Amino acid sequence: MPKQGDINQPTDPVSALVAQLQASSKYGGTAESTLRDVALQALHHYRGKAALKEARRKLHNIVADYLGDPDYEAAAAQIAAVHNDSAALRTVCAQIAEAHTSTRERLRLLDSFYPRLFALTGVPDSILDLACALNPVLIPFMGLPPTTRYEAYDLHRERVGFLNRFFEVVHPAGRAFEGDILVDPPTQQVDVVFIFKEVHRWEQRRSGSSRALLEALQAHWVLVSLPAQNMTGRRDLSDSYRNLFHKVIAGKNWEVIEVHFEDEMVFCVHKT
Repeated sequence: MPKQGDINQPTDPVSALVAQLQASSKYGGTAESTLRDVALQALHHYRGKAALKEARRKLHNIVADYLGDPDYEAAAAQIAAVHNDSAALRTVCAQIAEAHTSTRERLRLLDSFYPRLFALTGVPDSILDLACALNPVLIPFMGLPPTTRYEAYDLHRERVGFLNRFFEVVHPAGRAFEGDILVDPPTQQVDVVFIFKEVHRWEQRRSGSSRALLEALQAHWVLVSLPAQNMTGRRDLSDSYRNLFHKVIAGKNWEVIEVHFEDEMVFCVHKT
């Protein structure tokens, strides 16, 4: 019989491991669907403390807190204070985006990044931004009409809350969702999907997951970016990540146009 203090404890190993991960200050704010998926994978190979160690190792790569985050409360207040001044808003949004490595690397490309992509796809009426991090904060630089439906998905609960506050004052046609798109892919029809600097990490998490997601997406264009160099800028990753992407889509009859920037390669997949 269970001890009196254990009556509310989960009895199955997956739920027990999820509960341990949720109790962590580092991973407690991660979507439960992600924690459950990682727990299932870890318990497939390990038990006890070894399973917890493996789950934490996986989550370190998935959550990627080493890439950085701003003070979300302060960032929301900054945006609310300047949202009626377009020049000041762009300045504040760039400062907020600088807190995350992925968007920081994109800041010096802003004059050309989105114009070059939308010259290919057309200015979209609807966008899905998957594993979005802080990319939606760059909306003031995208040249989108205010009616463009912008749906962003991320694993971080606090980040999603901040993004919804951002959308409310800057782009009311946008909304952010907490969820794991590898576990539950969005199926709504859109013009353009952004998947920026994530495929290589998804393949480390679960080989083949990127292909399954790309197949599930209902979009005219899927824009998949990968780093062209490592975070220190000392190693060229173009060839290895180009090979990775083409391995992911091998055998698919999709048109792919590569747009190359200094720090980032974007593979523009035309699915229709």
